[in-house]
Amino acid sequence: MPVLTVRHVTTYRYNQPVAFGEHRLMLRPRDSYDQKLLEACLTITPEPVGIRWVHDVFGNCVAVARFAGRASQLRFESVIRLDHSPSNALDVQIEDFAEKYPFTYGSDDMPDLLRSIERQYLDPEHEVDRWARQFLRKDGRTDTTELLAAMTHAIYKRFTYVAREESGIQDPVRTLRLVSGSCRDFAVLMMEAVRSLGLAAQFVSGYLYVDEHRRGARVGGGATHAWLRVYLPGAGWVEFDPTNGIVGSHDLIRVAVVRDPRQAVPVSGTWTGFPSDALGMTVEVEVTAENPAEFSPPPAEEEGEAREIRHSAISGEQKRRGR
Repeated sequence: MPVLTVRHVTTYRYNQPVAFGEHRLMLRPRDSYDQKLLEACLTITPEPVGIRWVHDVFGNCVAVARFAGRASQLRFESVIRLDHSPSNALDVQIEDFAEKYPFTYGSDDMPDLLRSIERQYLDPEHEVDRWARQFLRKDGRTDTTELLAAMTHAIYKRFTYVAREESGIQDPVRTLRLVSGSCRDFAVLMMEAVRSLGLAAQFVSGYLYVDEHRRGARVGGGATHAWLRVYLPGAGWVEFDPTNGIVGSHDLIRVAVVRDPRQAVPVSGTWTGFPSDALGMTVEVEVTAENPAEFSPPPAEEEGEAREIRHSAISGEQKRRGR
């Protein structure tokens, strides 16, 4: 199996020493049949007085760090190695009743899928609904995997990728009207479109491996990346990356899976000081392969009193330092 190494460094700088509150880190990938964690090293400077590991409501691994004293810089460095076995969603086996859309989830699955089917954003003019339904056949039932692949490739080919360093998600209707957005915006647009069709979808945060032969064709490397997964009976949760037109898990390293993007912040916490103390944040991400030849391309594809202030490195496109 191809072995990937991910180095992720987040650094906060301040004008003078400030105090740090508790920080939550979602940097450790999820073990699964298609990615197996081999090594994980987390280095925090200044060293925390305590760190504990927990699983959140979705089963994601979260490190919680506590600090004492003050410092003018806070740095988190995560280095992981993992076996990566990518899958192609077009090869998955789906239950016969779900091969064609529309279909209904089974009574055993539905109670656990309801919140992932529930829409998260308003669509008063039904713009997202209409966009989603253009992918349905007019002369009969639509092949389910072809429907999802077509939606993935439509965003990839017709929308313009724009890196946004500000936190938060662009409203899906705005993404549709602008025909542009970041990887997390594209993921949320497709999630809402899929949900409008009654399918369960979740937001995925992680990393993207880009080999040297595809650096001009792939976006999302050198930063955290975002995509989505859809539940298909018989196949389970299947991944789709509309930013790069990837159908399946090829080159995608899964770290956090959530219902809402706000639940998948890689680094979040608080600090206490003056607002003017903050000098900024940098994020560096590097994903390398031990044997790049093992990777083959997938099929066509304000000033005032001191106060507590929250900061976060949101899943998305923080630029690599110097770029």
